[in-house]
Amino acid sequence: MPATNFDAERAFDDETFAAHKIFETDDLQVICGYFEPDQFIPVHAPSSHLVVAVQSGTGVVREGETDHPVAAGDVVAVPADVERGIRADDDSRLEALLVTAPPPSEAEHEPVRRGLRRGEFEPE
Repeated sequence: MPATNFDAERAFDDETFAAHKIFETDDLQVICGYFEPDQFIPVHAPSSHLVVAVQSGTGVVREGETDHPVAAGDVVAVPADVERGIRADDDSRLEALLVTAPPPSEAEHEPVRRGLRRGEFEPE
């Protein structure tokens, strides 16, 4: 079983959020996510459940029609097939543990890639 911490995995990217995969099976994926101010994972709706546990910073987690403001210590769960996205506030880095079950497919991540290419939080 892997063991790590946010300090050991921490790395930010000037272009897009940084995702450091910690663990993955056919049923589960665990990622440490690092967002510079205003960086995001675009809104998309894969057929996997998502849990976001915020380690530090502030931002927003979209769950369907609701934007949840988040800060260190907050946890948001989003059911499968519900639109979700994550954005760091414009004045804060955001670090969060992202757990998906099961891991989204490559095809389900196409809206994410498209939104990142276009610089759009809501690409659809």
